[in-house]
Amino acid sequence: MEKRVILIAGAGKGIGLKTAELLSADHHLITISRNLTPELAALNTEFIAFDAKENTDALPEIPEVLHGLVYCPGSINLKPFNRLTLKDFQDDFNQNVLGAVNLIQKYLPAMKRAGGASIVLFSTVAVGTGMPFHASIAAAKGGLEALARSLAAEFASLNIRVNVIAPSLTDTTLAGNLLSTPEKREAAGKRHPLQRIGTTDDMAQAVKFLTSENAGWITGQVLGIDGGLGKLKM
Repeated sequence: MEKRVILIAGAGKGIGLKTAELLSADHHLITISRNLTPELAALNTEFIAFDAKENTDALPEIPEVLHGLVYCPGSINLKPFNRLTLKDFQDDFNQNVLGAVNLIQKYLPAMKRAGGASIVLFSTVAVGTGMPFHASIAAAKGGLEALARSLAAEFASLNIRVNVIAPSLTDTTLAGNLLSTPEKREAAGKRHPLQRIGTTDDMAQAVKFLTSENAGWITGQVLGIDGGLGKLKM
């Protein structure tokens, strides 16, 4: 049986890398990252060196059929509102929203030809749960969630599903400053009803499900993978 083709943007580290590791055995993977990290190189994927925020016209062509597109790039730009500049807001929007738009527009024809495809985007628990110092990133990710719902409605007739994963704090290099000591890690875990922070495997397993045919009747959803933080009060 021919392997399904999945494209993962932001695959060099963190959630994107873990997703690539999880899917590599059973899928033909196309991975996009600014740099080919040793961990990603070891997976022998079809690698594209590219910053997803760049011009769509610079994106290379890919195989004619694409069954899944996973957009992992993100940012953690936490500042008091009075210290945020318009450039901060614009940079977060460019990376989190326009970067996804860029890839989806470029590779939509390949997903149409698949006869059934899945797009998975990443938001944050801070969109649905107001948190201090998150104004810029929450605004950008809120826009991403709205984009996903609009595309889910528009692409439904094409049998292209669009869903969003909204994590809470996850153990990645991006969150390194927030988890730099054992005390910070313990405190962060205790803020969650399930008493721990997220792992890259938590997120990768959700991506694996959403890009599979087992999720064939799921679209337009924001899935909170957040240890209960977004919905529960303890």
